[in-house]
Amino acid sequence: MAPIRAKRFVLYLIKPSHYDDDGYVIQWFRSSIPSNSLASLYGLAADCRDRGVLGEDVDIEIEAVDETNTRIRPERIARRIRENGGSGLVGLVGVQSNQFPRAMDIARPLRAQGIQVCIGGFHVSGCLAMLPEMPDDMKEAQRLGVSFFAGEAEGRLDTVLQDAAAGKLEPIYDFMKDLPSLEAAMMPILPAEKIARTRGWETSFDAGRGCPFQCSFCTIINVQGRKSRYRTPDDVEAIVRANVAQGIRSFFITDDNLARNRNWEPIFDRLIEMREKHAIRCHFVIQVDTLCHKIPNFVEKCRRAGVKRVFIGLENINPDSLAGAKKKQNRICEYREMLLAWKAAGVITYAGYILGFPKDSVESILRDIKIIQRELPLDILEFFFLTPLPGSEDHKNLHLAGVPMDPDMNKYDLEHATTAHSVMSKEEWERAYRLAWETYYTPEHIETVMRRATACGMKTIKVMYFLAWFQGSVGIEGLHPLQGGYLRLKYRKDRRPGFPLEPPVLWHLKYMAETAGKVARIGALLWRLDRVRRRILKDPKPLEYMDMALTPVQEDEMDRLDMFNVTQGGRAAVAKTRERAELLRPGAAAARPDAASASVAVGASS
Repeated sequence: MAPIRAKRFVLYLIKPSHYDDDGYVIQWFRSSIPSNSLASLYGLAADCRDRGVLGEDVDIEIEAVDETNTRIRPERIARRIRENGGSGLVGLVGVQSNQFPRAMDIARPLRAQGIQVCIGGFHVSGCLAMLPEMPDDMKEAQRLGVSFFAGEAEGRLDTVLQDAAAGKLEPIYDFMKDLPSLEAAMMPILPAEKIARTRGWETSFDAGRGCPFQCSFCTIINVQGRKSRYRTPDDVEAIVRANVAQGIRSFFITDDNLARNRNWEPIFDRLIEMREKHAIRCHFVIQVDTLCHKIPNFVEKCRRAGVKRVFIGLENINPDSLAGAKKKQNRICEYREMLLAWKAAGVITYAGYILGFPKDSVESILRDIKIIQRELPLDILEFFFLTPLPGSEDHKNLHLAGVPMDPDMNKYDLEHATTAHSVMSKEEWERAYRLAWETYYTPEHIETVMRRATACGMKTIKVMYFLAWFQGSVGIEGLHPLQGGYLRLKYRKDRRPGFPLEPPVLWHLKYMAETAGKVARIGALLWRLDRVRRRILKDPKPLEYMDMALTPVQEDEMDRLDMFNVTQGGRAAVAKTRERAELLRPGAAAARPDAASASVAVGASS
């Protein structure tokens, strides 16, 4: 029986959203991406409560809020904590750079009323890890008395809560050089009523953190470290079972690259056993690299474990661009084989594609997208600006070199140009971004993607739904699909400082008309796509559909396909692939005395 505690400590854990270009908080009736940071901090806080870290007579009341689906009212939060004698803390968790302005707008009224506030997440951790001094936005937060938490909270939250309960928060809690082990760490979990605010009742967890690669645009390697850390199969099973027990069966595993998790196979074996032996229905979305299909049994075990969708960091099809960003692990000669393997497993593929590498132009970007449409059996392609995110090597180098970058962190959402490009003007870069979406999501190519899915035995309606999601988010809502959701919510007074508040009657009439118009356009989009889907299913031989992208990998295709021949980098990649194959050919070492040393050189460069 839980002890009766006379005192209370009120803990708010808030994952802030950020503002759209009109200054309104991006918020939905049902949001799309569950916050792993929020789930992790809630699990840790619940453990602190259960262990009585503030004393046996103190109960910790935890309120977890994801602003992408729940309105934040700072005055109500402040009143609740004041009514508790001021004993409480507001933790703004998992704050990315684009969310930092909104986090500050939540923190200011709280600090004005004496409420303790602590901000953690990638912006704080990345800036402290990579910059010689704090940027101005963090200095302002410190002047207001906001505390910072850098690093990961496993094993450290006790101290923060104890300091807050004593009213003596430290200005900075910096654990960047002491990242914790994840084995037997407290599980990330949220109550079912919070998860119900996401589309499809989906939650998230990480099976590992850190990445050994060196991509210059990435913040993960400088925040979570380049040494990978992992949860055990027991840990993952416990997370899944705890969520299934409260009716949650859909999971996003947030590892930047699950294929490089050393525990991937025992984890999948455990999930397969749960599904096939114990009939526990659950499914997963994962992130992998472009060489995952080379790992024996990886794709097949993903299928059996319930992986329904995979996100792949394709990034580009020009090896020169990939090398310039230090993403040398991507080999374009493997792309088709990898995507065909996922197609055979019936898994929907997403790929991220970065626009704005130094040699990119509007023309080259559109050319490459059309090549992808013809030659790669990809389902969903999503586009991002190459952005110098605080915490990345790119940002550090530009900062130290004094290169101008946009000072508004709200724009660092991968949807805006935030620094100059070597070839394109800002207007051209932004036009390339718009044209990229319009070029990939044409009616003709959408039908092609659905025909490919049908021919591979996939559920065409599922693919149709995600095509509509990605096309509609950009074309109708004007937002990146990863920021999308069901039914956009706006509140007149929740507008970014500096934007005017519109008259109430006019604002509400405009909001209702805007909402009705969007619902009608989304309905029309779904109707059009469903007509295409039905036409495909009525085809007398839908399984016999074939095009260049679905054609099995052929020996001579590197001489024929545009992907390998229109750029110097593509031709060099082909030459390198053939050289590697020649060195690995049986008998090649005996025929060439220098083969051993050459093989070492090729392996090092790859």
